[in-house]
Amino acid sequence: MPTPPPHLAPPLLLLLCLGLVSAQRHVAVQEGPLYRTEGSHVTLWCKVSGYQGPAEQNFQWSIYLPSAPEREVQIVSTADPSFPYAIYTQRVHSREIYVERVQGDAVLLHIKELQDRDAGEYECHTPNTDERYFGSYSAKMNLVVIPDSLRVTAVPQTLHKVERDSLELKCEVSKSTAQHSHVSIAWYRQRGGEAPVEVISLSRDFVLRAGGAYAQRQATGDVRLDKVGETTSKLTIYNLHPSDQGEFYCEAAEWIQDPDKSWYAMTRKRSQGTIVNVQATDKEFSVRLETEKRTYIVGEPVEFRCILEAQNVPDRYFSISWAFNSSLIASLGPNAVPVLNNEFAQREALGQLKVAKESDNVFVLKIYRLRLEDSGKYNCRVTEREKTVTGDFIDKESKRPKNIPITVLPLKAGFAVTAISRTPGVTYNESFDLQCIIKPHYPSWVPVSVTWRFQPAGSTEFHDLVTFTRDGGVQWGDRYMGFRTRTAIEKAESSNNVRLSISRASDTEAGKYQCVAELWRKNYNSSWTRLADRISNLLEIRVLRPVTKLQVSKSKRSITLVENRPIPLNCSVKSQTSPDSHFAVLWYVHKPSDADGKLILKTTHSSAFEYGTYAEEEGLRGRLQFERSASGGLFSLTVQRAEVRDSGSYYCHVEEWLLSPNHAWYKLAEEVSGRTEVTVKQPDNRLQVNQTHRNITVLENQWVTLECQVSSRSSPSSQLSVEWYVWRPGHPEKEAVARLSRQSTLRYGDLAALGDLRGRIHMESPSLGLYLLSIQNATVRDSGVYDCRVEEWLLDPSDRWYKRAEDLSGLTTLTVKQPDPTLQVDTATANLTVQEKESFPLDCSILSRSSPESHFAVTWYNLRAKEAGGRVEEEEEEEREAVLSVGPDAVFSPETGRWEGRLRFQRLSAVLFRLTVLQAGGADSGNYSCRVEEWLADPNGVWYRLAEEESGTVAVHVQDAGSTLQSVICSNDALFYFVFFYPFPIFGILIITILLVRFKSRNSSKNSEGKNGVPLLWIKEPHLNYSPTCLEPPVLSIHPGTID
Repeated sequence: MPTPPPHLAPPLLLLLCLGLVSAQRHVAVQEGPLYRTEGSHVTLWCKVSGYQGPAEQNFQWSIYLPSAPEREVQIVSTADPSFPYAIYTQRVHSREIYVERVQGDAVLLHIKELQDRDAGEYECHTPNTDERYFGSYSAKMNLVVIPDSLRVTAVPQTLHKVERDSLELKCEVSKSTAQHSHVSIAWYRQRGGEAPVEVISLSRDFVLRAGGAYAQRQATGDVRLDKVGETTSKLTIYNLHPSDQGEFYCEAAEWIQDPDKSWYAMTRKRSQGTIVNVQATDKEFSVRLETEKRTYIVGEPVEFRCILEAQNVPDRYFSISWAFNSSLIASLGPNAVPVLNNEFAQREALGQLKVAKESDNVFVLKIYRLRLEDSGKYNCRVTEREKTVTGDFIDKESKRPKNIPITVLPLKAGFAVTAISRTPGVTYNESFDLQCIIKPHYPSWVPVSVTWRFQPAGSTEFHDLVTFTRDGGVQWGDRYMGFRTRTAIEKAESSNNVRLSISRASDTEAGKYQCVAELWRKNYNSSWTRLADRISNLLEIRVLRPVTKLQVSKSKRSITLVENRPIPLNCSVKSQTSPDSHFAVLWYVHKPSDADGKLILKTTHSSAFEYGTYAEEEGLRGRLQFERSASGGLFSLTVQRAEVRDSGSYYCHVEEWLLSPNHAWYKLAEEVSGRTEVTVKQPDNRLQVNQTHRNITVLENQWVTLECQVSSRSSPSSQLSVEWYVWRPGHPEKEAVARLSRQSTLRYGDLAALGDLRGRIHMESPSLGLYLLSIQNATVRDSGVYDCRVEEWLLDPSDRWYKRAEDLSGLTTLTVKQPDPTLQVDTATANLTVQEKESFPLDCSILSRSSPESHFAVTWYNLRAKEAGGRVEEEEEEEREAVLSVGPDAVFSPETGRWEGRLRFQRLSAVLFRLTVLQAGGADSGNYSCRVEEWLADPNGVWYRLAEEESGTVAVHVQDAGSTLQSVICSNDALFYFVFFYPFPIFGILIITILLVRFKSRNSSKNSEGKNGVPLLWIKEPHLNYSPTCLEPPVLSIHPGTID
């Protein structure tokens, strides 16, 4: 334990004195930094002075860890039990950290076992009890935790010393502290429960000082402490006393100097101890003689032991002599070399006798083979001798014990041999013992050979099995070498019992046994003489097979399952004869149509598989799975992918096999299990198709989608085929539209194949169980009542598909209509007056149409009054004449009669058509209207007339303008060209001629006026107005010229 520091150091006493006269509060703590070793007991003092209030002040200790120097961690308080933080709560409650109150205003903080995490800056705080704050209320100091590196080691041992011997003990002390520190070493002796006694010590200041009990002996030089290495010191004690007996150990302490200049023992450790026994010196000695017994038989060995009892025998000199009937046999001097007389020297040379020193105080005389003449009294004499200065020995005191007489008896040749066995009947793998007992009992040194003979069951001859020879060897017979690995032979020490132990018995060991014993004598020339032999009685051994404990579960059970699921079959062995039993399991199935069960599978005891006829016939090989539990008692057969035909009664036949000691397997028992009734059925029909009736009405040429929803099915792995049907108006039976097979192959029905539906239907399944039939560009002929038929197909265990169920959906009535006609033509009436030969337009405007895809056929009509006999009747009748027809395919009707060449057709927009009549004449007067037909194409591309409507009338009046030059010219081509084309070249030639003539006339007579006094007439170029079209023929205007 560490030595606690003084409760009040001198600085603390000074503070106490100051506190009596100061009125200002002052808190002081132990000066730091303090270096303390990990695991040591640490105390830190804190004192408050100059306070007011109660004499007993409270203190609070906190720490500021190096990892968070600004954060206060509360440790312990004298007033508040809940003051500690969580990391210190357990240590405070367990009193590992506590505060000791030295007096009312001074305390000590104790940390019993310092930890590395306890390093940091400690703060001692005193809560205020003054009337006002004045002074300091806390103080801080640093505590540094360093590793404990002090090591103190010594070799633990036990030493036996004699009085006045010397004692040397070594102790190794080492440290590796980084700070400056000193080490002190001290040796102690301790006896029993007594307090340790200091022998000698070396202080931290290197001062050597002996303990009180050893001070005088250190002064005389009998006690020394020496340094024999850098870290090793040696304690030496000369002239040991009996009082020096006890346990010696060394103790070391590591010291460090605190900031207040005081030294502190950071850690203190002791070494393992050395036990020192010191025996007092005594010159007396005693001798005793021992032997095992007093009566022996010829040939037995005998040993005499002469034991010397004295102190400090190795340092004294003794001689020993052996005597027989007072005659000297041999002697041994201090050098332990034996000297024998003539007769015994010969026997010693033959190895029949031995004289030796066994140890410092034990001497032995041994005769290996006694003779009859060796009977008599034996003794030994021990003489202490002293060695003189010249090296000679002189006899001092001699002692001998009492004589020991022995008797050597002759060997008796008459004996009997008996063979016995406690287990005449054994089970396979059990062991049995055979004993050959010889009476009377001969000692072990008597040469006796014993031979066991064996007659196998069913044989009449005996053969040697094994022989225990006279010299202790074992010799095996040639016929039964197999016995050797499982047979042990042993001979009792007295040679009267030879035991033959046979393990793992089998039928080859069954038979009759007998033993033959022979008594031998070894002659002096090492030859052997057989004295007698005896044959024992016959001993018969029966080896039986073990009684079976095989039990197979007989419980019955029934299993009903859906095909394609596994059939689990269990065969449970409830008990077995041996943990090493192996089992052959045969699985059978019995069907009502069969008289006996049929073999499915056989697993032999060696785990080989053999398929039965039933498995081959029914093709079960690929569907069988056999398992055996790790414990070995449960066998499982699983028929995978069960079929309906697998129904039947299943059971197992178990054979128990054991391994004979000869490593051959044999069948011990067999048993049949209870039956398992298996019923395999097809999956329940859970197919269900949505039965909701629906009505769908669409316009022609639109898409329509019909749904077939499968709401449930018998198996998630099933496959579905879907076929659509339709009842069409006027057809007595429903017709197949299309079929989607389970392999997703689409096939069209007769209706689709014959009609145009094939290219317009589309089947898909966007999600599981939902099948859609889409009809593109529906036509009126597609109208009818539709439904779907769903077939569910399952895969049987033989990988064949079969139809398990079918169901019909609800009816869906599909009505395909043509669009409603919304054709509307402008019916407003109008009046139009045009001049003769002018053109006039006739517009036909469509205000609305039924479809953007509509095409139109337009026909213009001329309605005019009929004339009867050159006069107009009172009741006028209108004559309707088709002017022009334009079909929906933009084909024009031919222009006939008076309209030929005078009509111009224009389509100004998709809904505005214009017919222009050119060169209006009086006959063109009348009422005009247009009739519009709206045409649509059905999905097959066939056009049909959807609607027709007629526009309002346009009244046209053509005015007669009379005959004009322009009209005359334009109406005659020859005249037109004569007027507008031929004059130009003629006029050009004429002008050129006139110009030439005039030019010549001026040259001849500039001043002459005209010919014959008449001035020339200048004709101005004619003015020609020309229209680029024949509708407006050119206008030729000739104006009178001017006279220059």
